Amino acid sequence: MISFRQSLAVLSGMLSLLALFFFPLGEINGEAISLWDDSGLTAFAVVSLLASIAVILNLLRGLIADLVMVILPHVGAWIMLARLDVADQNLTSGFWCLVLSAWLMAWVLVDQLSAKKTKTPTAKRFYNIVVPVLFGVWLLLLWELVVRGFQVPTVLLPPPSMIGARFMASTDILWADFQQTFLKAVLIGYVLGCGSAFITAILIDRSPFLQRGLLPIGNLVSALPIIGVAPIMVMWFGFDWQSKAAVVIIMTFFPMLVNTVAGLSITSSIEKDMMKTYAASYWQSLIKLRLPSALPFIFNALKINSTLAMIGAIVAEFFGTPIVGMGFRISTEVGRMNVDMVWAEIAVAALAGTAFYGIMNVIERACTFWHPSFRSSR
Repeated sequence: MISFRQSLAVLSGMLSLLALFFFPLGEINGEAISLWDDSGLTAFAVVSLLASIAVILNLLRGLIADLVMVILPHVGAWIMLARLDVADQNLTSGFWCLVLSAWLMAWVLVDQLSAKKTKTPTAKRFYNIVVPVLFGVWLLLLWELVVRGFQVPTVLLPPPSMIGARFMASTDILWADFQQTFLKAVLIGYVLGCGSAFITAILIDRSPFLQRGLLPIGNLVSALPIIGVAPIMVMWFGFDWQSKAAVVIIMTFFPMLVNTVAGLSITSSIEKDMMKTYAASYWQSLIKLRLPSALPFIFNALKINSTLAMIGAIVAEFFGTPIVGMGFRISTEVGRMNVDMVWAEIAVAALAGTAFYGIMNVIERACTFWHPSFRSSR
């Protein structure tokens, strides 16, 4: 039976074959050009066809297969990107067949690396990093090829190369915006929101009255629309980062509250009775038994809030802020039609949110190494 990887190779080989013998590469000044007129693309199509056959027949194995699949699609993408710089041309079906062929080859590589069985934790961590990196690189390559190949107006969607150039040329502005939004509004609001929710969860766990009274109010707060709350917070706390931190507090409070309450209630009756037989007080039972059991729930809320906090702060800056901040820059540059700067800000926000989530994940692993989900993955 043919495997999924071999199916991808079949499709890739068919596309290379179509580009070589059936479809034109493009047109220059109205005159059709064949793939054979470009030696680089011809070589890539031939090698891609041969590699597809080798994968189908299972002739490529081990390290050789990995090297071929790493080099081939990326070299092909580089050649195709260079082809985009040719002036007065209209790329047609043959070129896009090669783009899809290279993408499918890259997919074969990712599938090969994902299926590898590693013997050491270091090797497993290596492949856990390499696979998403390669996937992300090919998303950027496809973005670049499609936008430039179809000549999409940069006002609608700039290519990654243009966004990268703007990023490198505007590091001082991006850093100032990052400080205003992330280091002030996000971090302070995150700490205050999660901290106050954690303390409230302890109080709710301690008092049944608060459990019946505060949880419905917390649910009500979580349902408040951010676009309605943000202008009010600006009126209350001013245009600086304090109002944005207030919005972040509101957004992060309820997920932390609900998860902490659920985590504290997960302890079984047998475990609670055991602590009572040891004459443990409420606080001793809480610190030594119930809080450790609740840590997976607490960290789940911390990871959710790490992304919610960034979203809340940026949206809040749309409703009033000093002349600095990610949300301010996005709204201003959209009005100026500087879409590359907008995407540069989005990239900074995405990187900051991802890094924040990753830090929470690392801390979770260090604190809950005993949890079965982590023990089974080693």
